[in-house]
Amino acid sequence: MKANARGVVLDVGCASRWAEQALPPSCTYIGIDYPSTGTTLYEARPTVFANAERLPFGDETADTVLLSEVLEHLRNPQSALQEIRRVLKPDGRVLITLPFLYPIHDAPYDFQRYTSFGLQREVEAAGMRVIGVRRTLGALRTGAVLACLALGGVAQRSLLERSPSVLLLPLLGALIALINLAAWILGPLLPDWPALTLGYRLEAARNG
Repeated sequence: MKANARGVVLDVGCASRWAEQALPPSCTYIGIDYPSTGTTLYEARPTVFANAERLPFGDETADTVLLSEVLEHLRNPQSALQEIRRVLKPDGRVLITLPFLYPIHDAPYDFQRYTSFGLQREVEAAGMRVIGVRRTLGALRTGAVLACLALGGVAQRSLLERSPSVLLLPLLGALIALINLAAWILGPLLPDWPALTLGYRLEAARNG
């Protein structure tokens, strides 16, 4: 993010403005979040509350747009991407991160997941060219994260429901530690499998 963001930066779905701390001092930061979800779910501190599908900015006003873990929460992601293309200056950049294999979160505002191919299709359909796509995590460590999330979720339900299965919580804790250790040790030693990842990072530029 530090290397790629420049100029006027619109952070769509800014939440607590955490991305602002990672930007070079030369950037002008503008945080944007949706009024209802921004206040009830994320404790957002935006510069302005707005809808990603109707950004309150003129054409070609931003050098960079950040869309970090937001696209899965938008009802009409293509509309938002077209708005992003509109506000970008010629050759302006959009930096997108989003989950691929990850549990439902921030329900009921979790609407879709994209493969790398689906994400590229959506971005190109909005009139932008893809510069690069990277996976956020390798296959083995992605599997470990999912296994630990599943075990943690089951443990939480056991506690909330006061189920007799709470007696197994020490075993679940030991399994989580063992899975993490195995992934940390084996991840660098084994070949990766590109079909499995926790999410994607994509950079694209406006066409024309």
